[in-house]
Amino acid sequence: MAERAGHRGYIGARPLNGSRTPQHVQNIVIRDYARRKNLHYLLSAAEHTMPGSYMVLEDILDELPRLRGLILYSIFMLPPDEARRREIYDRVLREGCDLHAAVEEITLSSQKDIQAVEDILLVNKFATIL
Repeated sequence: MAERAGHRGYIGARPLNGSRTPQHVQNIVIRDYARRKNLHYLLSAAEHTMPGSYMVLEDILDELPRLRGLILYSIFMLPPDEARRREIYDRVLREGCDLHAAVEEITLSSQKDIQAVEDILLVNKFATIL
């Protein structure tokens, strides 16, 4: 079996929580996170700007058998639909990989980590409603 390459970055151009972060800044954040966590960082893939597009994320998920995992700029880049997110978590874990969110300093490496991520997303959802 071939050695797994490292962790692919995932950045985007769409606003997150109402603000935009330039892609070069997202890459700096991910690169710094990877350095501090001793992760081999692979260049980031940038998601399309179209609302609701996760085509690039799907491409990274297809790449998982050759990766150790992926590093999202933020967990808020994940699809808004909880069932779809859970499919992503399950796929990442099934491939023996992990998922990181650089801004939130979160690592999802087992089933027990999923609820912590979902709790943060849920609190944010309700905070924006209020």
